[in-house]
Amino acid sequence: MSVLGLDTSNYTTSAATFDGQSGENLGRLLDVRPGELGLRQSDALFQHVKRLPCLLEQLAEEGRLENIRAVGASTRPRAVEGSYMPCFLAGEGQGRGIAAVLGVPFYAHSHQQGHLAAAAWSAGRLDLLDSSFLAWHLSGGTTELLLVRPEGTSVSAEIIGGTSDLSAGQLIDRTGVLLGLQFPAGKALDGLYAQADACYEPRVKVKELTFSLSGMENQVKALADEGESPANIARFAIDAISNVVWRVTQEAQRRYPGLPVLCSGGVASNSQLQAGLIHICGAICAKPQYSTDNAIGTAILTWRAARAEGKL
Repeated sequence: MSVLGLDTSNYTTSAATFDGQSGENLGRLLDVRPGELGLRQSDALFQHVKRLPCLLEQLAEEGRLENIRAVGASTRPRAVEGSYMPCFLAGEGQGRGIAAVLGVPFYAHSHQQGHLAAAAWSAGRLDLLDSSFLAWHLSGGTTELLLVRPEGTSVSAEIIGGTSDLSAGQLIDRTGVLLGLQFPAGKALDGLYAQADACYEPRVKVKELTFSLSGMENQVKALADEGESPANIARFAIDAISNVVWRVTQEAQRRYPGLPVLCSGGVASNSQLQAGLIHICGAICAKPQYSTDNAIGTAILTWRAARAEGKL
């Protein structure tokens, strides 16, 4: 027996099954026109509604939708009052419908909770969800340092630091589009990094556990105007993010001694950033395929909730 999880983020449609130990996640990036930096919510919602049935059909063809005992979906970005994005209506609506047809319970989770669960599970540390820990949620729209605590079968996440303006993912994607790369640009910039032959050592100002990346975007544009090579510009952007995340992590560990650090979100899969975090604090990092937006974390939380209620 297993459960079904759905996640329809702003840029990825995903569906996953989980049986308590192993899981299968299918995901597909939404189409963004070349040169553009994202999608309107209406466009994202339209693409999710069209693509989610295809992923479910694929799971069915693989025999993974047999004996589904519960359904869950990401219904909002964060588990706080007022957190809302229309794109999550696609996963929630289809999830509730499937649960009703099957006569099984439906469980709502936040997109961020799913990220944390997926990261912990893929790193072999699902036990983290039952204790307090520090976590980075680094993605296209989020750069938050979290103090995470267990809450029932899920977790609560308090923002204790991160960016005050531009997210790490936005800096990476805007740099990539400026260089003529396809959105999202994380993998492409990561590949360019190794080709760089100059190091600018960018320094981002930090106040407490908070920092600003908007000035780094201005410096990226200045380097491009000066004719700097794409590889060196890519390295500048990645170094700016990596260096400040490392510094803030060290300060957070001084303030919250003894807590492990979990890294989630697509930006957290950057090889330079991840290697530094592992070296500095022994960070626990998700496998690359579970760093980006996915439904496996939602499925894991659904399994935990259903098991606690005796539905499995």
